[in-house]
Amino acid sequence: MAVKSDSTRQSLLHGSDLLVVYRDPVTPPKPAPGQPGTHSDFTPREPEIFIAILSDGHILAFNGHVDLGTGIRTALAQIVAEELSVAFDSVTMVLGNPFEVPNQGPTIASASIQITAEPLRRAAAQAREHLLTLAAGRLSVGRETLRCQGGYIHTSDTSVSYGELLVGARHALKLADSPPLKPISDYTVVGQSTSRVDIPDKVTGKLTFVHDLRLPSMVHGRVIRPPYVGHDRGDFIGTSLVAVDESSVANCPGLIKVVVIGDFVGVVAEREEQAAEAAKQLKVEWRPVVGLPQLDNIEKALLELPSKQRILLEEGDLDSALAKASHQLNRSYVWPFQLHGSIGPSCSVADAQEGALHVWSGTQNPHSLRAELARLTGLDESVITITRMETSGCYGRNCADDVGADAVLLSQAVGRPVRVQLTREQEHTWEPKGAAQYMAIQGGLNADGSPTGYRFSSRYPSNSAPTLALLLTGATPPVDIPFEMGDRTSVPPYHYPHRQIICEDVPTLVRASWLRGVSALPNTFAHESYIDELAYLAGEDPVAYRLRYLTDARASELVEALVERTNWQPSIANANPRSDGDWCYGRGFAYAQYVHSKFPGFGAALAAWVIELKVNVKSGRIVVEQLYVGQDAGLMVNPAGVRHQVHGNVIQMLSRTLKERVTFEEGLPTSKEWGGYPILRFSELPAIDVLLLDRPELPPLGVGESASLPGAPAIANALFDATGVRFTHPPFTPDAVRKTLESSLSYSMDDVS
Repeated sequence: MAVKSDSTRQSLLHGSDLLVVYRDPVTPPKPAPGQPGTHSDFTPREPEIFIAILSDGHILAFNGHVDLGTGIRTALAQIVAEELSVAFDSVTMVLGNPFEVPNQGPTIASASIQITAEPLRRAAAQAREHLLTLAAGRLSVGRETLRCQGGYIHTSDTSVSYGELLVGARHALKLADSPPLKPISDYTVVGQSTSRVDIPDKVTGKLTFVHDLRLPSMVHGRVIRPPYVGHDRGDFIGTSLVAVDESSVANCPGLIKVVVIGDFVGVVAEREEQAAEAAKQLKVEWRPVVGLPQLDNIEKALLELPSKQRILLEEGDLDSALAKASHQLNRSYVWPFQLHGSIGPSCSVADAQEGALHVWSGTQNPHSLRAELARLTGLDESVITITRMETSGCYGRNCADDVGADAVLLSQAVGRPVRVQLTREQEHTWEPKGAAQYMAIQGGLNADGSPTGYRFSSRYPSNSAPTLALLLTGATPPVDIPFEMGDRTSVPPYHYPHRQIICEDVPTLVRASWLRGVSALPNTFAHESYIDELAYLAGEDPVAYRLRYLTDARASELVEALVERTNWQPSIANANPRSDGDWCYGRGFAYAQYVHSKFPGFGAALAAWVIELKVNVKSGRIVVEQLYVGQDAGLMVNPAGVRHQVHGNVIQMLSRTLKERVTFEEGLPTSKEWGGYPILRFSELPAIDVLLLDRPELPPLGVGESASLPGAPAIANALFDATGVRFTHPPFTPDAVRKTLESSLSYSMDDVS
């Protein structure tokens, strides 16, 4: 990809010899109640630029989201290059830095290509049309005789470059609503597998990660967190500090300052190891923490939370239908708290100068972070610069924003740039966890095996997860108001003639925020486990049963394509169990579409899994032997990138389903390092066969999360096929599998030879 030309923000706003497409600055809309977003009244003073074409042939393109490893920097550049008919490497994407890019909200919900790319595509198309008009005038020919190719506009006998058309003037176009878009049939860049542009700098060791940033006169900070580890709700938040004994670190080499603001405690030293040692030596007295929820039984804790019920959907006469069911089936499912599990602990650098602030961060939400820092410091957002850099993967809200605010407070205290990196224990225990979730289903079968009805309810504890420094310093009070986030993919994809879908909005048990798949992932686990059981009770093949009741023809086409790929042979689950000594073999299926945003939301890509595994009924060990994933994402801008995302989803989902669970004692997390929170190893990966349906005629759908959703239920359904036992409480660790088998009424360990 092209190196960014020597252009500044001011030259783009006021210079000549270029073409820009912009929109007028607006105050960001307030997030819908109970939904994530940026709470800010800040209105930019300058236009928001989407496209800048320079006279040297370079194109700068701007998008408000950030690349979290999903490859959107590459795919967005493909979209721009396609609409402008230029070489891919002539486009440079600028992402995430609030003063440079449009405010398009947080990078969440797999919405970058599906949603935020749309105005960028329009801007590129509008620029192309303007260039054609300029060329027609320059060449004295009709526009209809012109064609764009390779950054030039051609007639039958001559051509002119885009840059030549721009010399001597400034062309500023306000973003149009509906410029003519290039026909998909003419695409030569979009739809082609393209190498990710961010990889070369990473593998050659160039400065890309915020952890590696060093500034002149920079010093290092460490933070000492309160004893209410991982909590953000309660009277003790911000009020638990009793005393700090600064004399305990008086002899620490390199120490610059101890910083105390409310429950925020930090140290600053000349060198990183000096700051780490000072943080370890500093004596801090805290009040005892009382009133923490008991979390040794997550299901019980979730059910005891006060709730506000939202009835999302009601159809038919469910109570009457259930009363007449030939076979009633009521089930509950519990998803555990899980970590984002960033491999590298969060890090940030801040430089607080008088009346201004610059923060280098791996944040997922640069505009939101800027607004939070304004609340923390009292500064206007106009003097806060966020430079977004690469960091460890998160796929949700980890500690990146927290550590940025930590660095700001320490930099303000010493008047120098401060780098702060959390410890592994701080990252694990203080990150906003992926929320636990409780789901209950009431339903059953009619005499003919068809579903009677479906009552689904879900409890997903979450709130706005304020940046930690706001809470510790008392700048923001603890938040008791639940977010309305438990309704993602709450409506199953199957036809139930009578149904009621309920969301029980509940406050947090521990600090929690969105993790890949949000509530859609546990909801899908419940939906797909349940219909699999209905198929078994109806005496039918689980795939055939699903196909009969799927309401979306597009979903059916995906399912049919995948089972053909896998040579699925129809049979009733566990009808002919296969075993070899202590090993039992099974296969499982699941389908889902990730539906996100405020209910009823909108759908991202469609995905399905077929999994083949074996389980040792004595040890409980599961070995996944073969895995097939099908996905329909509509038009794939970069098929290689889509395939990479499917692989990433599969790896993370196997880990989350088979291994990952945050443990607690006395209400506090005990998963403090990788030994206490094991994740999947490369040696445990099965063969992964990916089927990507080619749908260039359909709009692109988000792929960052969708392929995760069918994973857990596919594994649970394969376990039933192997053992005849239903598994409803992930993760399926050897210990959990063994205990479930031992306690099941339908499975006696005495029968195992």
